[in-house]
Amino acid sequence: MRIDLSVLNEEQRKAVEEIEGPSMIIAGAGSGKTRVLTYKIAHLIESGVNPFEILALTFTNKAAREMKERVDNLVGHYSQKLWMGTFHSIFAKILRFDGDKLGYTRNFSIYDSDDAVNAVKQSMISCSIPTENPTPKTIYGYISNLKNKMVLPHEFSSIAKNPLELKVATIYKDYQQVLRKSNAMDFDDLLLNPIYLFRQFPDVLERYQDRFKFILVDEYQDTNKAQYLIVKLLASKYRNLTIVGDDAQSIYKWRGAEIQNIFDFSSDFTDAKIFRLEKNYRSTKKILKLADDVIKRNKRQIEKTLWTDNDDGDNIVINELMTDRDEALKVVTIIHNEMRRKKINYKDFVILYRTNAQSRLFEDSLRNNKIPYVIIGGIRFYQRKEIKDVLCNLKVIVNPKDDEALKRLFGLTEGIGKTSVDRLIQKAEIQETSIYDVLKNIDGNPEFGGAVKNRLVGVLNFIRKYQYLKDEVSVSELARMVIDEAGVIRKLREENTPESEDRISNIMELASAIAEYSENNDNPTLEEFLQEVSLVADIDNLDNQKNAVTLMTIHSAKGLEFPVVFITGLEEGLFPVGNSFLSDDELEEERRLFYVAITRAMNNLYMSHANQRYKFGVQSYQMKSRFLKDISNDLLNSIIDHAGLKLNVRNPNIEPKKKSHSATGASIRYEHYKSRRSNSAPENDKFPDIKKGVVVVHNTFGKGTVLGTNGKGLDKKAEIYFEDVGLKKIVLKYAKMTVNEI
Repeated sequence: MRIDLSVLNEEQRKAVEEIEGPSMIIAGAGSGKTRVLTYKIAHLIESGVNPFEILALTFTNKAAREMKERVDNLVGHYSQKLWMGTFHSIFAKILRFDGDKLGYTRNFSIYDSDDAVNAVKQSMISCSIPTENPTPKTIYGYISNLKNKMVLPHEFSSIAKNPLELKVATIYKDYQQVLRKSNAMDFDDLLLNPIYLFRQFPDVLERYQDRFKFILVDEYQDTNKAQYLIVKLLASKYRNLTIVGDDAQSIYKWRGAEIQNIFDFSSDFTDAKIFRLEKNYRSTKKILKLADDVIKRNKRQIEKTLWTDNDDGDNIVINELMTDRDEALKVVTIIHNEMRRKKINYKDFVILYRTNAQSRLFEDSLRNNKIPYVIIGGIRFYQRKEIKDVLCNLKVIVNPKDDEALKRLFGLTEGIGKTSVDRLIQKAEIQETSIYDVLKNIDGNPEFGGAVKNRLVGVLNFIRKYQYLKDEVSVSELARMVIDEAGVIRKLREENTPESEDRISNIMELASAIAEYSENNDNPTLEEFLQEVSLVADIDNLDNQKNAVTLMTIHSAKGLEFPVVFITGLEEGLFPVGNSFLSDDELEEERRLFYVAITRAMNNLYMSHANQRYKFGVQSYQMKSRFLKDISNDLLNSIIDHAGLKLNVRNPNIEPKKKSHSATGASIRYEHYKSRRSNSAPENDKFPDIKKGVVVVHNTFGKGTVLGTNGKGLDKKAEIYFEDVGLKKIVLKYAKMTVNEI
């Protein structure tokens, strides 16, 4: 085995060849960090390091799969001994081995967000706290935030002051007891419990320190406090820790990520070697210049300057549209034109937006124009009702103490109503045990009638039967038997609707997924399959082979690249999200998010904003994003302002006519679309030039677009959207402004 390092640039090679001690690799966007990580792992193995002693941690299953495939191509079968995966999957695996020391069995359940919210709701009911306001989802988010900061229930109870905090403190304590009773952990517990395990049992920590003598962490800027502590604990003995990250791409503060972790790495490991990957292999010079110009405005950052050998590339285009619907139609037009001009595929395009709510109009426009698309961040496959209905059967077989799975199973069983389930829950709470423990003694409970009792006994027998068969038949065969006996497909066939047929297809796909899992693993278990299912993220569902336009939030797009990128909704309050009261830290994170969006683009970048947008069913007037105003003067000088006519929305294949005002070396083209509707002035109109779509310049408010007029003669008024101050209603006879001649 001989790894060819000549394919790496000088800085990449230096980072790869640094074997012992701590290293920090600052990897700018598109600088080849995955290549460096995989080559470093391969180089470690080639240098004599036992692959069994290497741990590689990522943030998505997609990233882990990609790295595994690349390492496999470099070192072959040696890669099979590596521990490589997401933080959650790796430490769930460790807890399967040693979680019994914390009171869990090996078959503990992992609650996804839906299960966790339902468990919180049950805690609120048990604690006699109304579930309307705040909602269980809100409370769960609050608890998750506390866990990310490693604040335990008893610690929060001692500092809770206001009414909401006092409610959360009560629910938090009960919720943790519910999880314990159910032999279950939520996502946050998968990171917290390893820390408690290592701190309470130093011998266990040392065993894993000796096991993982070389640790590599991808996307270190996205680590939260728990992840930071886990890595620090594991690396403290041998100190062979390599972290890869980019502070400029830290965009997950809302879910607990602490950018300070990457800033503090050099303080935590004073002898750390630092490598800067600044050569970008992805984007054109113009796109990279814009990205660098944007991120340089942040005060807190690790110094670096991206550069590239790529071509200058096409101009960046900023489209200003009248409405959000026009914005969606303009995107469709550009897709048609780019495909015709460059002979590229649908899968080469991505539409990025700040919030999921923005996707609807783009979906409508794409669908109406028969353009195939995939949306990342919708209902995930494993979150679909029919899939969760099947999975709850499998979950109770693996862990019958899983109250949430068992309650769902009761709900699918004919003859077991809500009243009966509520009685089981109450008895379990009184006895401080799981619902399953109550179910096992159902014969001794006279309050359950004969018919209901028989149904409950049937559920009990179902669980016991498949617990026995679990060790006697293959995982895929067991799943087929459970699906058949549960009768989920039979009930859907009885519905005989197009929707039920789709659901049956989804269940068949689940059976195929289980079969595929069984074939691809040496020792497949139902427990491990359910663990993989519970840890699937949105981005893991991205199918790179499907020829379709991709729609996703910018948060979901990190780590991806596309030839043509649309960044939409660049308006104040939307992107940056929030309002003018954003703190400096919040604004810098929003700017980093803008930077991430820009650097997804390889060849072409289109940005857009609308003057009017519907929010909560009400039309609102928008101000363009401050990020567009922040573009530096050397880029602003090359903008072509107010060129062209508004798109006739009936035919998105028609490219609007434009007047050419191109400047030599221009890197950004700004297009402003006006209405084609007739605005002929009445005879008594004293201000005939002021009509809808006209661009004006006001002495005080600056440049603006007329959205509409009313009144006659000297009483004529105009609604004008000004770029800098937003919407104003102007009485024209008093206005000090001129029409901007194009």
